[in-house]
Amino acid sequence: FAEIQIQDKDRMGTAGKVIKCKAAVLWDQKKPFSIEEIEVAPPKTKEVRIKILATGICRTDDHVIKGTMVSKFPVIVGHEATGIVESIGEGVTTVKPGDKVIPLFLPQCRECNACRNPDGNLCIRSDITGLGVLADGTTRFTCKGKPVYHFMNTSTFTEYTVVDESSVAKIDDTAPPEKVCLIGCGFSTGYGAAVKTGKVKPGSTCVVFGLGGVGLSVIMGCKSAGASRIIGIDLNKDKFEKAMAVGATECISPKDSTKPISEVLSEMTGNNVGYTFEVIGRLDTMIDALASCHMNYGTSVVVGAPPSAKMLTYDPMLLFTGRTWKGCVFGGLKSRDDVPKLVTEFLAKKFDLDQLITHVLPFKQINEGFELLNSGQSIRTVLTF
Repeated sequence: FAEIQIQDKDRMGTAGKVIKCKAAVLWDQKKPFSIEEIEVAPPKTKEVRIKILATGICRTDDHVIKGTMVSKFPVIVGHEATGIVESIGEGVTTVKPGDKVIPLFLPQCRECNACRNPDGNLCIRSDITGLGVLADGTTRFTCKGKPVYHFMNTSTFTEYTVVDESSVAKIDDTAPPEKVCLIGCGFSTGYGAAVKTGKVKPGSTCVVFGLGGVGLSVIMGCKSAGASRIIGIDLNKDKFEKAMAVGATECISPKDSTKPISEVLSEMTGNNVGYTFEVIGRLDTMIDALASCHMNYGTSVVVGAPPSAKMLTYDPMLLFTGRTWKGCVFGGLKSRDDVPKLVTEFLAKKFDLDQLITHVLPFKQINEGFELLNSGQSIRTVLTF
């Protein structure tokens, strides 16, 4: 029996050893990804080493390339993925080798104030400042003799990665990896913003600014919450068809009118917009979204990551009349608790992720995947290994 246990602990014959594998390394900002052979060290205490099966390309990864998000270099980015546990460090109790998992860029330690508060989710262990290391302050990646940094506790643009136990969720073994990887970021961020942060009520009118992958997920969340009218807004009218397919009742472009968008929406809805969502990350649209919800009982949620080091000026009268202005990270969801539930709901056909995935490419074509993102041709590109 002991022998069987040992075998199970080392299903891939690699436990306790350094793994050499392929990874997409960013050596510096504004440079393309370089596919390199890297060494991945074994997991230390309370760490998990994961074999990545599929990973999505998210705008946040591109922020590191563009230099709009703080990061150390060289770095392995990527944070939206599905994988299989290859081996575990000492003291890990929540996953075992062979488990299908989603790495979590937003950890859930279950001990800090945010984790213990029923309304909180921004765990103290989140790496939002770009430290690029695991909990013990070191990295598990090396390339050409140099340490390579981690990204947002995950680093999924590699065949193998190491994460802290608080940054991994065990999911249903039958889940298709190339679809449910979106639950690791894009889908959950939008869906949760509507159902958890915005708390959209049945019969209400919702407006979604920005119809990328996360914006479409907000629409899916509004629909699931029972909104009767969902208005999508984007400058790119090519995005309208997909928005309607996932649940928008109508779509408009701000370019179609000389009036401010808040006035256009007020006229369209008889001044009854209950909820607005800014899913772009621009200061001007954040104010537009705030001004567009009802002046007294409206709620506006900031979903798009704001540009770093920019300040916002707005008229406080917008809030004084009664509006609520909220933000959220990962849709307000508690990552380790809610990700497995969303995977189960997906398997029960509560929502369709196929609408969000426009391209599936082999991992080595990662640079092509980012070209699709930057040219606006893709919603989500998923890379498979």
